[in-house]
Amino acid sequence: MNIYLNNKFVAERNAVVSVFDHGFLYGDGVFETLRAYHGRIFRLDEHLKRLKESARGLEISLPQTLPVLRRHLEETLLVNHLKNALLRICISRGYGPIGLDPALCRKPTFVIIPRVFKGYNPRQYHHGLKVSIVSVRRTPPPALDPQIKSANFLNNILAKIQAKRNHADEGLMLGVNGYLTEGSISNFFIVSRGQLYTPGVDQGILMGITRRFVIDLARQADIPVKETRLLPSDLYKADECFLTNTSMEIMPITKAEGFTIGDGKPGPVTRLLREAYQEQVRLECRI
Repeated sequence: MNIYLNNKFVAERNAVVSVFDHGFLYGDGVFETLRAYHGRIFRLDEHLKRLKESARGLEISLPQTLPVLRRHLEETLLVNHLKNALLRICISRGYGPIGLDPALCRKPTFVIIPRVFKGYNPRQYHHGLKVSIVSVRRTPPPALDPQIKSANFLNNILAKIQAKRNHADEGLMLGVNGYLTEGSISNFFIVSRGQLYTPGVDQGILMGITRRFVIDLARQADIPVKETRLLPSDLYKADECFLTNTSMEIMPITKAEGFTIGDGKPGPVTRLLREAYQEQVRLECRI
């Protein structure tokens, strides 16, 4: 696999950055994960816009304009002969002496990492996943703006560690106020009496691109949507539950702790939205 690193393609074994890179030293950087279907990147403009906003939040200068970044992402697919893939674009503060002062780094490090990706196991969509509510709390917004998709993912990593320890596929984090926020790598929704609920942005969640898209799809299908505060008890009593992110799209949840969600199978609203999502992918990616 060829990696795009600082304005050129290099073989994977040669794709290295300095130990003095501030992304390595401090997690000082931003990233986006994008998914390509049949050689076309889904919702590319939205991802690049969020990358730009994240970089602005950390006062990191983008190494290229958004149209040029778009071209590099598309070139990465072509160079690697990829049709169905995940692309991770990373921009760190860059190389510089040890120290927190951003001025120590002259220019950012820019990387695009591709990998073949054909989707999750179909059995997971058929049977659903298990989630666990972990004790790791979501970082509150006054401490760190949740809209900065930063390379410092320690909070989420700790949540993932605990979820695995609990034999769950994903860990849901509570905010410091005790309300549900998001998963370690996902946003989540519940369905109750035909209405869709998801934690509001005021709860300290990342405004996921897939999350926003699913809300739009639901409204187009005349499914009422409410962004609100949710307690663990709301999850346990839900008729349906699902996770969203770029790679998994819409993933059903059928178990949470010792509770079975609904009848233990992906529900009708989840299936309807998943079908609508895939139809939009076919339209936008010309499949």
